[in-house]
Amino acid sequence: MTAEVVPIPRKRPTLDPMLSLTASGMNSVNSVILDRMHSEIPLIPRLAGHLISGGGKRLRPMLTLAGAELVGYQGTRHHKLAAAVEFIHTATLLHDDVVDGSELRRGKAAANIIFGNPATVLVGDFLFSRAFELMTEDGSLKVLKILSNASAVIAEGEVSQLTAQRQIETSEERYLHIIGAKTAALFAAASQISAVVAECGEEQERALEDYGRNLGVAFQLVDDAIDYDSDAAEMGKDQGDDFREGKMTLPVILAHARGSEDERKFWKAAIAGHRTSDDDLAHAIMLIDKHNAVEDTREKARHFAQRAIDAISIFPESSARAAMAEAAQFAVARGY
Repeated sequence: MTAEVVPIPRKRPTLDPMLSLTASGMNSVNSVILDRMHSEIPLIPRLAGHLISGGGKRLRPMLTLAGAELVGYQGTRHHKLAAAVEFIHTATLLHDDVVDGSELRRGKAAANIIFGNPATVLVGDFLFSRAFELMTEDGSLKVLKILSNASAVIAEGEVSQLTAQRQIETSEERYLHIIGAKTAALFAAASQISAVVAECGEEQERALEDYGRNLGVAFQLVDDAIDYDSDAAEMGKDQGDDFREGKMTLPVILAHARGSEDERKFWKAAIAGHRTSDDDLAHAIMLIDKHNAVEDTREKARHFAQRAIDAISIFPESSARAAMAEAAQFAVARGY
């Protein structure tokens, strides 16, 4: 008689450890957010609240709180700074939706659809201003330099993405540079400032910055894969948005590079905006599947997620380090 070997199922990574680790701090951060998005102009808190309370993961401010836990910081300065990080992120989302003409954000109508483009841009500006108020109140020139530089890099990344839009010759190297700026820069800054307020050494500060930067790249790679791999109910946005907007993301770059001459002609026409129907999107997804471009994009994301995990290996084992490592694994495994 032989025993049947039953493999132990591998636990799917979640954000639960990170949520538990930062729950208390996030209550304080949320209080700051609610207080600072208040204005005597009713439209401002209405529009800002539409997005801020819209079910986002709040991963960026959580990185600031988790980093503080990792290095044993006992103060509260990081609460206002985490709120500033969330305001910067929300402001960029509001501006992005106007630039992209997005109709959905986190599963519901985007702010620009409800309130119009002018109001959405101006409230984004208001949130940027609130973020800089919070930074200056902290009083650290180093923190101000890190977050203000990140804001500038994000804007540069968005402009770079705009100039690469509908450019079929966009290389993988340029794509990685774009997402390193428009997404990873804020992840890196959010993580790094926790070491600054804790007055850590340069090695610890650099490790947290590297963690955030690599996590941010992994996160954006998966976002771009999801656009060709999930439906709108999972994503909270319209499937094929990137395709119809002519964005050169890694799944497209890989499928185009690996395609036949006819397939390349299709991609050239599609990215130029001449093939954007539902049938064209279905054909694009078929070609991406054919060339394994989504899975290879996720594999590259796994590489960056592992680099993030490796970066914080200089710290002793702790619940904070474990939660941050699982957050990196979650960033790759998620379907939304």
